[in-house]
Amino acid sequence: MATKNATKTDATIELIAQNRRASFDYELVDRYEAGIALLGSEVKMLRLGKADLTDGWVGVERGEAWLRGVNIPVLQGSPYSHEAKRARKLLLNAKEIDELSLVTTREGMTITVTKLYFKNGRVKAEIALARGKKRYDKRESLKEKDADREAKQAMGRSQKGSW
Repeated sequence: MATKNATKTDATIELIAQNRRASFDYELVDRYEAGIALLGSEVKMLRLGKADLTDGWVGVERGEAWLRGVNIPVLQGSPYSHEAKRARKLLLNAKEIDELSLVTTREGMTITVTKLYFKNGRVKAEIALARGKKRYDKRESLKEKDADREAKQAMGRSQKGSW
């Protein structure tokens, strides 16, 4: 039961899908939250937790941002189903769309999808401005990740021995 003093900032977030590969392949610079214009069958499949963001990217055309390459599986047995990889319109402010198109044209960055989630019952996408990593940058991130994992394991071993 909700309290009367509940504010709009108290958002319930339920993760649908996450693109972990994006942080490995790209250096993520700025993140934006955008709503998505969806069909009913797409929302139904997302409520089941079925979406694939690995090929997802955002394109800006004629002042509108479009989510492309995201695979939301087709609802079987429904005559009013959708295309699995259709372009979906992102709901952003005109100012945000202008910023995104300016950065992608000037600096050669791409816009990738990092997360899909429900926020207060609405489907939202977290998109990020991304700069591609070189092969040696990827090796550096793997080394850092391994070092962090080893440090955590060593701390865990030392804490177990102190009991």
